[in-house]
Parts: sequence; C-alpha cells; structure tokens
Amino acid sequence: MSAGEEDYRDALAAAAGHARQWLDSQATRHIGPRVTAGKLVADFGGPLPKEGMPAAEVVDYLAAKAEPGLMAMPSGRFFGWVIGGTLPAALAADWLVSAWDQNAGLRFATPATAAIEDAAGAWLLELLGLPEESDVGFATGATMANFTGMAAARWRLMADAGWDLDGDGLSGAPRIHCFVGQERHDTIDLGLRYLGLGRPTVVPADRQGRIIPAELDCALDLALSSANGLRPAPVLVCLQAGNLHSGAFDPFTEAIAVAKAHGAWVHVDGAFGLWAAAVPELSALTAGLRQADSWGTDAHKTLNVPYDCGIAVVRDAQALRSAMGVHTSYLIQAADGAGDPFEKVPELSRRARGVPVWAALKSLGRDGVTGQIRELVQRASQLAEQLSALDGVEVLNDVDYTQVSLAFGDDAVTRAVTEKIIGDGRVWMSGSRWQDRDILRISVSNWSTDDADVRVAVDTVRDALAAVRG
Repeated sequence: MSAGEEDYRDALAAAAGHARQWLDSQATRHIGPRVTAGKLVADFGGPLPKEGMPAAEVVDYLAAKAEPGLMAMPSGRFFGWVIGGTLPAALAADWLVSAWDQNAGLRFATPATAAIEDAAGAWLLELLGLPEESDVGFATGATMANFTGMAAARWRLMADAGWDLDGDGLSGAPRIHCFVGQERHDTIDLGLRYLGLGRPTVVPADRQGRIIPAELDCALDLALSSANGLRPAPVLVCLQAGNLHSGAFDPFTEAIAVAKAHGAWVHVDGAFGLWAAAVPELSALTAGLRQADSWGTDAHKTLNVPYDCGIAVVRDAQALRSAMGVHTSYLIQAADGAGDPFEKVPELSRRARGVPVWAALKSLGRDGVTGQIRELVQRASQLAEQLSALDGVEVLNDVDYTQVSLAFGDDAVTRAVTEKIIGDGRVWMSGSRWQDRDILRISVSNWSTDDADVRVAVDTVRDALAAVRG
C-alpha cells in the first residue's frame, strides 16, 4: 500500500467513525449549538501552522472541536425554518460523489454522473406530473433554482419582444413587468434583483398567503394598459407552492389562466411544496401546477437529500440553455441533443448533486416518496391538533401541508415562549412574524420525525408556556 493510499484509508475511517457518532447522537442530543462561532475561532483560526498534520488527525481534530458548535438539524426533533434531514441512501451516495470527485458539467467528460442526473430528472418529472419535455438542472438550492427558472423566463421574454439580450444586455431593453404575491418568499425578490429586473409589483394575498387571482388580473390590466409599443409587454408572474408560514398553495388553475391571458411566463417557487404533487390526496393543492413554464424546488427539504441540492425545471429547454449555457472550444460538448449539465444551472464547475437525488428516489420508489410526504403532512396535523388542545395555544393557519404557525396570546408572551423552547434544547422551533403577529413556526420536514418526537415537541411547548406564565 502506498503512502497516499494509507492516508486515504486512515482519514476516511476516522471520518466514518465520527459520522456514525454524530448520527447516533441525534436521538438524545441538545438540538441547538452549545457554543458561539466567536468562541470557536480560537480552535480553528490563528496563524496558519508552519507544518502540517496527518490527514486522520485533522479529521479527529475537526470533529472534536466542531461538535459543540453543531446544530442537530438531522434530528427528528428539529422543526426550524424548512430544513429536512438526510435519507441513508442519499447520504451514502453523497459520500461517493465526493470520493469520485467528478466535475459534473460535461456529458462527454463525466458520462456516469450525467446519465444518473438524466435519470433522476426524468423520474422527478414523472413523479411530480410536470411536462416531460422539460429540462431539469441541479443547482445549489431553492434560491438558485428559482433564479435559473427566472433567467430562462427573462431570455424568452426578451427574445419574443425582439430584443437580443445576449448581444445588447438590459440597457434600453423593453421592461419586463414582474408580479408576485404579497407573501412570496423573499428569495424571489432576490432572484429578480440578481437578474436586474428590479422590484416587482406586489399582488394582495388572502389570510393564508395565497395570491388572489382577481387582484392579479387587476394588477396586470393596470400595469400593462400604459405599456407602449406594437408588441405585448413582457410579463413574468411568480407563484408559490407552499407558503413559508401557512404552507398554503396559490390557486394555480385560476392564477395561471389570468397570467396566460396577459401573455405571461409563469414561474412557481415550490421550494418545499412542489413535492405535494406526488401525493394523490393533496391534488387539490397542486391543481393546475403543470400549466406553469418553470418551477424551482429544493431536494434537501421535503425529499431529504444532503445539502446542497436545488432543482430547476424549465419547460422551454431552448430558453434555459440559452440563458445558462456557454459555447467555447475547450469544452467538448455532447452531440446527442440532450444538453450538457452546465447548460441548465449557473455553474460550469459543480459536484454531481443529482446523484443523491437519484439514490433517494431509487431507495424510496414512487410509493416511498408518496408515503414520506404523506407522513410529514400527518405529523404536522398531529402537532397542530395536540398543541391547539393546550390552554393558551392558538394555531393561526389552516394546516393543509407541513407548516404550523402558533401564537400564545400577545407578542411578548409568544417571544418569551419561543426563547424558552430554544433554550430548553429538546426541540428547535423558529420564531417569525406573520399577519402582523409574532409567531412560533413549526416546519415538519424530516423523514425520521415520529410519534415520540411529536410527544417531546408538545411537552416542550407545554413546559415553556407554563414557565412563562409561572
């Protein structure tokens, strides 16, 4: 065995051991980190050492020093933000991705990862009922997945308006009129900013955060009535599958019909909610979804693959590849018309993010994916039912999907209860502000959350509320 082979063996063995210890600790560990980043700087910073350390010792040092500053996000008792866990097959596949060390941008150079991602993309289209002609790209997360879909929209809308975006840029270009719901996720605005499209027109939403189609119709009429020129004004409408606070879904059938009547490209932010399309009994939430033009989601959330893995789906493959692709002599590109992976996402160089998605889908199958999503929804309903039975707890949203928003009387009490829960450490639930009230948000996103985790969560909320009242 060569010295290099021995280094790999020892370092990987150390990493595997620490990984098992970390995962084994999830059932009982304090959810939040026990130290701040400031306190860890001394362990990880300082002057760069003159001499190096053996690889296995680096892994041991890293694991030992980092452990107090880690949050137990893989735990079934973690309900913060919208963060899933990791399925065993997906985690193991991600380790292989790192070991293979493939730059997954070119089909010619890395045919295995390209074929795996092609298969994962086709399975996703089938699973979610999206148009089979769509291109699928694996980006860093939901933010860049949405950015990718909207970049394709910008290219197509400019081309249809007779503007050469690639040659002339945005200076002097026809304005793209962008419309969003009042309760869209802020990363939609961020993507529009990245794309130079400016602030969108905000359309009112109902009490659950769903865009109101009649209001969208009025907003489109008002904005476009003053548009000049012989061609229709370019329009981008962004809808939402899964509101951050309520879990609500925009009424796609009506809203998309309104948008299409005005010639709009429709993008759907489905960071965690797009997966509802895989569950037959949730079909009322996603009716009309496939009539959109592009969709963004995050496989780390509801599917439960490792960070990072956003997914961009675009019906118009030419628009996507024109917006994202590049052609140069040193890149040997595929001649089969399938398109290279780098033409579907912002990066040329990237890891094979679609491989863990393939592994997750292969390990679960259609029935397993459906069952996993159904279980998350049932756990959210279970939490809402049991928590609403506690004196002083108010469930503010219709719990139709995986989100539960709570209040405990006035804002001061809600903030105090939230602080107690986080300090307690048995579960993690994040605070927020919704409908002009401070709230406690519960997001059920982890495949491993079970009855015992629900009981712990309810007990923790009960104890926190009692302590605040105490």
